Amino acid sequence: MLPRSERIREMLRIGRPFSHRDKLILRDHLALERTRLANERTFMAYVRSALYLLIGGIALLKLKNHGDLEWIGYASLGLALVFIVVGSLRFTNLKRQLRSYYDPLESETDDEE
Repeated sequence: MLPRSERIREMLRIGRPFSHRDKLILRDHLALERTRLANERTFMAYVRSALYLLIGGIALLKLKNHGDLEWIGYASLGLALVFIVVGSLRFTNLKRQLRSYYDPLESETDDEE
């Protein structure tokens, strides 16, 4: 019997690429498009949050008489960088998985023509 963490990973299918066995119908194609668009929206949310943190951090660093807030400004700049890195990694990971799912579909449609 698998350890609990392995069973959970298997149930959630973490780290496995998408796969398909049957020919996809229109509903499946539309679901893939919705997933792609949701991935782009999520990436834009990460970028927007990072920009807000960047602007806030710069503003806090520009305050002259409030030295206690300087560390918050630096922390905000660091968090902005973390948001950009995490958002980019998540975006490229899902994009790569979707592309691996799309490529066999495109070759199927080329064969049918």
